[in-house]
Amino acid sequence: MKIVGLSGSITGSKTRTAMDCTIKRMIDNNPNAEVTLLDLKDYDIQFSDGRNYLEYDGDTGYVVETIMAADIVIIGTPIFQASIPAPLKNIFDLLPENAFLNKIVGLIVTAGSAKHFLVAEQQIKPILSYMKAHIVQTYVFIEEQDFYQKKITNDDVLLRIDRLVEDIVVLAEAFHTIREEKEAEYGF
Repeated sequence: MKIVGLSGSITGSKTRTAMDCTIKRMIDNNPNAEVTLLDLKDYDIQFSDGRNYLEYDGDTGYVVETIMAADIVIIGTPIFQASIPAPLKNIFDLLPENAFLNKIVGLIVTAGSAKHFLVAEQQIKPILSYMKAHIVQTYVFIEEQDFYQKKITNDDVLLRIDRLVEDIVVLAEAFHTIREEKEAEYGF
């Protein structure tokens, strides 16, 4: 099972802190999985210009090809100005329309206040649905007050991260089993 964590911002530290925690828990619970964390801060990503994702090279090619090869994608995003950051939207634009077909996608959302809670519902989930993702419906929303010195200090948030990790894997295994059974029906 290939799992990719995507920290979808080039500024700030809270989303990366949340993604580090999530990826650590994913590795601890699934030691045989191949887990990769892509932090957009670490890459020089080109703007989408409509080309096929396979035509990009360098950092851009690496990031989009890594996402396309994944079975599971965990997207971490901050909310800025009641919206997702442009670097994350650019990643969505670089990928093909059916990029998340047969992939399980989970969300970690960080925000300055509870006022941004519905951004995931109104902006991110529709994009992921359009791109054919199997979305884990409950996402982890983390507010500014849940962090202290680059650590998550709210035990409830940590429990929700554990639950998200569990739900992602259970859903991935269920869909894998269903697909195998369906393919076996064809008999060739």
